[in-house]
Amino acid sequence: MHVVHARPVRDPKVTIIVPARNEARNLEVMLPQLPSKAEIIVVDGHSVDDTPAVVARVRPDARLVQQTRRGKGNALAVGFAEATGDIIVMFDADGSADPLEIDRYVAALLAGADFAKGSRVLTGGGSVDITPIRDLGNKGLTLATNISFGTRYTDLCYGYNAFWRDILPHLALPSPQPVSSDMQWGDGFEIETLINCRVATANLLVTEVPSVELERIHGESNLHAVKDGLRVLKTIGTEWVRARRTPTRTASGVKLGRRSRRAATATATVSTPAFRTAAERPVIEEASA
Repeated sequence: MHVVHARPVRDPKVTIIVPARNEARNLEVMLPQLPSKAEIIVVDGHSVDDTPAVVARVRPDARLVQQTRRGKGNALAVGFAEATGDIIVMFDADGSADPLEIDRYVAALLAGADFAKGSRVLTGGGSVDITPIRDLGNKGLTLATNISFGTRYTDLCYGYNAFWRDILPHLALPSPQPVSSDMQWGDGFEIETLINCRVATANLLVTEVPSVELERIHGESNLHAVKDGLRVLKTIGTEWVRARRTPTRTASGVKLGRRSRRAATATATVSTPAFRTAAERPVIEEASA
């Protein structure tokens, strides 16, 4: 299902969501590089360093909000709820995402995609930060997702993505409420996988965008390869079960059950592909050059 709404054809308002927990030194470098016209929302994960003060000093136009629970997923959910832009960009605070690539994601969405998925695997992408064990795990999890959902993702576990804000209802992401010290399903690093799976379940139009993952500027990542990898694997399984139980709709609005969904997706793929890489979209390749 390709979502069709009255979207701007040029100059969309862009909201950049930046989850941050004790990232003061990185934010000091990264925030000034973000586009001046964008709405910037920094979601603070109960930092004990100078994160709030740094945001106020180096980017006074940014909004600082507190996340309601723990985990990157909850931080993103809080940011999504606060966003007012036409387009939402998911942007890490550690300096690993290149701000200059934002235009590339916006171009993909303006060219017709509902969801612009960053990929370090596509030509023009890459990583100077990924470890061999993370790379191997990512390939395995990407394969598992593609088999389970009939997608053609090349880089499942990369969190630099963008999408039109109007697709949020189709994703049914965890609510920022209630406020609690306990994590709920979707509050952790599995949020990106959950989004990717629900984008596939909703038959939204995906364009992959080549992206280069830079090295973290300061500090160490909160990611734990094995523990979070297992959480992602659980997410794939859980979302596969959910997809089989959740009716979807074709472009004509006809509701489909689990037996009909596979055939409908296959038909959509033949006529109007629901998943396209940047290589299949010359206009996006040109925009990303």
